[in-house]
Amino acid sequence: MNEHSLRKKLSKLDIGGLRYFDSIGSTNDEALAWATSGAPDFSLVIADEQTHGRGRLDRKWFTPKRSGLAVSLILRLPASHLPYFSRTGGLAALSIAETCSGLGLAPRIKWPNDILINSKKVAGILIENIWAGDEVDSLVIGMGVNVYKDSVPPAELLQFPATSLEDELGKNPPAREEILFKILSAFTHWRERIGTDELIQIWEKLLAFRGEQVQVSGDIPITGELLGLESDGSLRLRDASSKSVIVRFGDVSLRPGA
Repeated sequence: MNEHSLRKKLSKLDIGGLRYFDSIGSTNDEALAWATSGAPDFSLVIADEQTHGRGRLDRKWFTPKRSGLAVSLILRLPASHLPYFSRTGGLAALSIAETCSGLGLAPRIKWPNDILINSKKVAGILIENIWAGDEVDSLVIGMGVNVYKDSVPPAELLQFPATSLEDELGKNPPAREEILFKILSAFTHWRERIGTDELIQIWEKLLAFRGEQVQVSGDIPITGELLGLESDGSLRLRDASSKSVIVRFGDVSLRPGA
């Protein structure tokens, strides 16, 4: 993967701009700085190697050379999309999941925004916002996909079982440029439908652990049966008292012993 091959593959998409790096600390850091200085909507920062990549809750993201997909997408939301701002994580997760489905795999979305295949993490998403007063000026969606086997961290560094597209397919996956093209194409499709019930319904259908007992981490851990999603993308559980509980922040895991 290089800048020329990327530009050629993405030429059919209406991207705002592209910055490619052979190696970078964090694509999200570069994208945040670019967004602050006026990057156009749907601009991309992509790196072959990421040395200080990060995920949610300051977790490290492992992206060695020639192994994975590390990309940050800059969005400027039109006024019509602002009421659906909280659905953006699902929009990105759904785009990656559909790309995996197109390869013949069976992905699931671990709320809020990890992609699992066979209960192992293959991709993660980090969303960071830039505010102008009380309004969101722009946001950066960092997406990391484990494409080849070398993108999976050593076992001693893992906080959750991980895998790669190569491992799951049992053969070489498509080129990273092709995978990115499919993700961005799906993202464009769903972005136009961000306010629809269809997006929530498809996202909900792909939820990992649905119908199972889960624990959601946070200031106060919550345990219950994972029922589905609210219209804003929040998680809906049923607790031990059969009461419906809405969760807006946290990480989902299967309840130990469930």
